[in-house]
Amino acid sequence: MQLLRRGDCGPAVREIRTTLGQLGLLPAVPPGSRAQDMFDDGVDRAVRMFQQGRGLITDGIVGPDTARALREAGWSLGDRMLSFTLSTPTTGDDVAHLQERLLELGYNPGRPSGLFDQQTEQALIRFQRDYGMTPDGVCGPETLRALRQLGRKVTGGRPHLMREQELLRRAGPRMRGKRIVIDPGHGGHDRGVDVGGVTEADLMWDLARRVVGRMSATGMEALLSRPENGNPPDTERAQFANDVGADMVVSLHTDASFSPHAQGLATYYFGNGSGTTSNVGEALAGLIQRELLTRTSMLDCRSQTCTWELVRRTRMPAVRVEVGYLTHLGDRRKLLDPGFRDVVAEGILVAVKRLYLLGQDDQPTGTFTFNDVLAREYARDEIRAV
Repeated sequence: MQLLRRGDCGPAVREIRTTLGQLGLLPAVPPGSRAQDMFDDGVDRAVRMFQQGRGLITDGIVGPDTARALREAGWSLGDRMLSFTLSTPTTGDDVAHLQERLLELGYNPGRPSGLFDQQTEQALIRFQRDYGMTPDGVCGPETLRALRQLGRKVTGGRPHLMREQELLRRAGPRMRGKRIVIDPGHGGHDRGVDVGGVTEADLMWDLARRVVGRMSATGMEALLSRPENGNPPDTERAQFANDVGADMVVSLHTDASFSPHAQGLATYYFGNGSGTTSNVGEALAGLIQRELLTRTSMLDCRSQTCTWELVRRTRMPAVRVEVGYLTHLGDRRKLLDPGFRDVVAEGILVAVKRLYLLGQDDQPTGTFTFNDVLAREYARDEIRAV
């Protein structure tokens, strides 16, 4: 799609203005005014406010992710019939509200991502069957009335957050047997950021292989989301992780900026700006951020929420790591150093281990090593053998 930004004009801009106005982010302009078609400073500010609230990159540019989020924000529960379709799954704020309501009633549609998937359909069918309705998996008028009339059954916190925490607790501290998908960004014809022939795709592929090697040595089943010369869309990468039943996903990227001074490390986890987040994803992102900052002395660009397709569509916690800016001379020099990539790989492994330790028998940030992780895994194996 065409990217829209300040200074553009036309029918597509008018549609954006209409949506932002409906969301209360932009005042209306008189009918027939030329301003209806103008992407002016007011629209730029409104787009940035919307992006910030939705966990998107706050750049004021309406690209595919922002356009998708604007479309989804226009739907309220009850505006349309909701059901599962395999080819083009329904998405929108109304789907997220349906998922939240099912969770409150004790049914499990998974994380309230705003994506009507098979898990959401099965939860809706169970609800319909339990309350004497036709179990067709369609949220129509009858189902909607029942959803609104019934009181909340699950109390004491958001159910999906409690479920993620309980799954993490039950997983135990051992690495062996856990399945993790490592996602090297871009690939194939899409090289990502390219500075002087140094490409994001190549660097992240190399880093991913280093992470996979270390994780495999601990007994984890570490899988790559793409082949070396492939570039599946994020929806397919997320589906791969769902199909193999991964425990978590770590996506590896580098960043870029028009400013040569932009630099630093950032991590991202799912959060839609309206209270729905992945709390285990947030914990893992924070651990990776702290481990890598301590080990690399990169600038801290913080852990942040996002609604990108990969972290949104995975049923398990997913984190995206932006390892520096290839457009920054200092960050680029670090990324070109194989020793630096080894340090990053070790930091990610240690962060995952610390997540599963749940604060028990842990060590200070930056002091835990790959050898320490191996020693603990083998020690546990020896204890089990005795």
